[in-house]
Amino acid sequence: MQGLTKIPNEIKYVVVIVIAVVIIWVGIQIAFGVINPFYVVASESMVPKLKVGDFVVINHNIQYDTLKIGDIIVFKEPVPEKGQEPETIVHRIRAIGIDSLGNRVVVTKGDANPDSIPGIDYPIMHGNYIGKVVYVIPQLGLVTRAISPPVNYILIAVILVILFVLMKKGREKNKSSI
Repeated sequence: MQGLTKIPNEIKYVVVIVIAVVIIWVGIQIAFGVINPFYVVASESMVPKLKVGDFVVINHNIQYDTLKIGDIIVFKEPVPEKGQEPETIVHRIRAIGIDSLGNRVVVTKGDANPDSIPGIDYPIMHGNYIGKVVYVIPQLGLVTRAISPPVNYILIAVILVILFVLMKKGREKNKSSI
């Protein structure tokens, strides 16, 4: 234990902050049942309910088999263009059916779209489902886009430097008052 006392307080604080962030992140993943429960709305297909830049939080612990018509879900596009990764889409469930093999199939539609789009809005199978939207934070996604890499790394570095300087000044002030 004697070695721990030689570690500067600034480093101890940073370690505690990092551990707290990791615990919070793991807690969020467990609570929402998915590695990344945060998505930003990228198109106007869900206007007026969702606007470009709205931040949505999803829950994957809400099982695919319990989804209902009217739920807003996040899913991977079922039929991506050749050679492309499937797009992540946020749309409302329009219909639920059963295919010829007895599998549940979900049909979605963007609120602002005139109709469902084959290959994008259906057939949404269990494997395409990411989660159900449980919270919407209007326009927060614009902030996350503004602080995407490399700006976020620079911002984190600046915050850490400010913390170190403030802690150092606090230590010096405490020493001088003794």
